[in-house]
Amino acid sequence: MTSTRFGDKGVTIERLDVSAYTVPTDFPESDGTYSWDKTTIVIVEATAGGKQGLGYTYADQATAKLISEMLVNVVQGQDAMNVPGCWLSMVQSIRNLGRPGIASMAIAAVDAALWDLKARLLDVALVTLLGGVRKGVPIYGSGGFTSYSRERLQKQLSGWVADGIPRVKMKIGTEPSKDPARVAQAREAIGQATELFVDANGAYSRKDALALAEIFAAESGVTWFEEPVSSDDLDGLRLIRDRAPVGMDIAAGEYGYDLWYFRHMLEAGAVDVLQADATRCAGITGFLRVGALVESRSMQLSSHCGPSLHIHPCCAINNFRHMEYFHDHVRIERMFFDGALTPVQGELRPDLSRPGMGLEFKRQDAERYAV
Repeated sequence: MTSTRFGDKGVTIERLDVSAYTVPTDFPESDGTYSWDKTTIVIVEATAGGKQGLGYTYADQATAKLISEMLVNVVQGQDAMNVPGCWLSMVQSIRNLGRPGIASMAIAAVDAALWDLKARLLDVALVTLLGGVRKGVPIYGSGGFTSYSRERLQKQLSGWVADGIPRVKMKIGTEPSKDPARVAQAREAIGQATELFVDANGAYSRKDALALAEIFAAESGVTWFEEPVSSDDLDGLRLIRDRAPVGMDIAAGEYGYDLWYFRHMLEAGAVDVLQADATRCAGITGFLRVGALVESRSMQLSSHCGPSLHIHPCCAINNFRHMEYFHDHVRIERMFFDGALTPVQGELRPDLSRPGMGLEFKRQDAERYAV
C-alpha cells in the first residue's frame, strides 16, 4: 500500500451518508429477559479526499435520524485527520439529549466511519494506524438462545467447536429451574476440552445466581458467568463475584455508554472481566478509552458483539481477553460487507492488505432490507 501525504490544512470531511436496514433473524431468538425476531443496523459512510470510510451500529432507526439531523452538521467541514476532535464535538453537541443510549450509538457509528476514513486516506489497515500489539483476536462463539430446542442448541455450539473455536457461550435465565439441564446438554455437545460460558442477561435474583453458579461449575465446568444479575446491581455483582466458585469469572459491561459507567463498575469491584461494545460506547475512540481505564486496574477487557468493527481496535489494546463472535451479527456482517473475516484457529486476524477496517459495503445485497 502507498501512503498519502496531506498539507498543513489536512483534508476536509465533505459528507456523511446514513442508512438503516432491518434484517429478520433466521430463527426466533430470546435470552433471559428479552425476545426478538429482527435486528437493525445503522450504517454511516464518511467521504473526504476521494475516499469513503464505513462505520455502523446495531440500534433503532431513530439513531439514523439523530445522525442525519444533528451529527452530520457537527462533523461535515472538520478535518478528517482529527478524529478525536470530531468525537469531542459530537459528544458536546448531544449534551441536552443525554449521553447514554441512542446518542452514544449514533456517535459510535460516525466515529467508526471516521477512523476507517482516516486509515483509508493514509492507505493503511486501521490496526496499523492505531498501533497493533497482537496479530489476532481470540473469539468465543455466542448464541445458544433460550428459544432453541435441545437439538438446535447442540448443533450450533458443536458447529463452532468443529470450526476450531475453543470457547462458546449460551443464553440462560428464561426458566431458571431448567437451566442446569440445558447447560449440561451444551456440555454434552461440546465435550470437555471446550470452555463453556453462560449469559443470564440479568435474569436471576442474587440468591438464584449464587446457587446456580455452584451447579454450573460443579456439573458442567462453566468458567464465565455473564450478567448473573442486572448490570445495574453493582452490589449484587460484587456479592456473586466474591462468592462464585474458583475458576468462574463474573462479567458485565455491555450496556456501558460512557466512561463513568465503566469507572463505577470497576470501582465497585463488580466484575472479574469488563465488557465493552464500540457500537454503543461512542465508537472506537470511546472503546480505546475504556481499554486504558481497565488496564489502569490491572484487569482485562472483552468486546461485545459486532465482530467486524472490533477486530482492529481489539488488536491495539494491551489487556484484551477475547471477542464475542455473536451469531446474529456474524450473519448480518457477512451479508452486508465484503471483507468480513472467517475465524482461523479460534481467532479473527485483520487483513493488513486492505485499508481501514477492510470492509466494503455490499449495497445491492443490503437494499432489500432498507428501512
